[in-house]
Amino acid sequence: MATVLTGATVVNASGSSLADVRIEGEKVTSVGMNLHQPADNLIDASGCYLFPGGIDPHTHFDLNVGETVTADDFSSGTCAAAVGGTTTVIDFATQNKGETLVQAVANWHAKADGRCFVDYGFHLAISDLNDDVLRELVSIVEQAGISSVKLYMAYKRTMQVDDGALLQTLQAAARLGILVGVHCENGDVIDVLVREAKAQGYRSPKYHALTRPVVAEREAVNRAVCLAEIAGARLYVVHVSSGDGLRVIREAQARGLEIYAETCPQYLLLDESRCEVDDFSAAKYVMSPPLRAAGNQERLWAGLRDGSVATVGSDHCSFNFAGQKELGRDDFSRIPNGGPGVENRFGLLYTNGVAAGKIDVHQFVAVTSTNAAKLFGLYPRKGVIAVGSDADIVVWDPAVQSVISAGTQKQRVDHNLYEGFQQLGRARHVFLRGRQIVKDGAVEQGPSGCYLSRQAWIAGVKKLQGASF
Repeated sequence: MATVLTGATVVNASGSSLADVRIEGEKVTSVGMNLHQPADNLIDASGCYLFPGGIDPHTHFDLNVGETVTADDFSSGTCAAAVGGTTTVIDFATQNKGETLVQAVANWHAKADGRCFVDYGFHLAISDLNDDVLRELVSIVEQAGISSVKLYMAYKRTMQVDDGALLQTLQAAARLGILVGVHCENGDVIDVLVREAKAQGYRSPKYHALTRPVVAEREAVNRAVCLAEIAGARLYVVHVSSGDGLRVIREAQARGLEIYAETCPQYLLLDESRCEVDDFSAAKYVMSPPLRAAGNQERLWAGLRDGSVATVGSDHCSFNFAGQKELGRDDFSRIPNGGPGVENRFGLLYTNGVAAGKIDVHQFVAVTSTNAAKLFGLYPRKGVIAVGSDADIVVWDPAVQSVISAGTQKQRVDHNLYEGFQQLGRARHVFLRGRQIVKDGAVEQGPSGCYLSRQAWIAGVKKLQGASF
């Protein structure tokens, strides 16, 4: 028996139309009119949009940060993702010092396998590069189905790599056809500024942002772009927070370099005023890069409109205020960095982007799903509603209004960065590979997500929106 969704507007990054969608097994088998047969399960989606399931390319579940572990593991985090309209997440298999890449991937499979409510993949986060690790990278790409790596230019003495390691990784990535994501902040400069602030007795949360200025992001973005240019590699700049950082990326794109930018809802919707109070409640908003001046927001929205910003990830890295953020009550540098967002990413972008007229509905699909699928080796299996694609579909009812609140969220954390925000629309139904996993905000079944083995980059394809590959 097939499932047929009828009466809705099917929206892809490349266009939209009023059409029925027929699902058989895990796949979309037809898109057109009058597709249902007598024995089919018919779902009336009149007045709704059918969106490809969201792809969040940036989550941190069950991540040990030294003094504590993120509040959300793969079970709670992916359950929240599903309810919000996201059907695929890509987390970070993080290499600890001294570990092989095989060990890092095995560690993350142990955390995730059998616990995920949505499909999932891993980026490799490399912290300890040496000749053995570089050689291992060649085999791990094929054996583990991983097509992207991440390095940090920040977090001195823990995750930060030097320019030589970054260049070597970019050179290897260029040969292998994989994408390198980089956290662009100058960790050496930040380390000095933090030590100076603490020496002067500055301990409150607001000094986290003050010791991580925009220029530290802009400089690191420029340095990463230059190294990618030397290596002839593609670069993915994660969580771009500032208009200045984006300007550097735009200039590189104008020169023909394959540089892709990601931003996050917090940088589009929140600003530094949340952190400027002396009250310790500001610790909820401690993240890296920090929240910026409000003037940066429109520059980032403009990037979503013109395509210079390719994706929106949540950078979900949740810590409870009580007991976790409070680790830094007397020292801002000990506050665990990060905030929740995987549950709200889809709805925030629809409400504050589409409904507010800042992006159109096709751009929404591109930045929440399609572009990530293309960049990270999942397209056309994911990121599009088309014959042969996985039936990952969100039936989005634009008429529903709600208020975001920690009291009603599925994320397992004691606060929400968007507390009190209005949301327009809701995921009425969510399908993962043809199975209904969410109905009217309620999870319909247990974990059924599978690991996604991803393909390396297909050479010669640069344009994302509307591209066919």
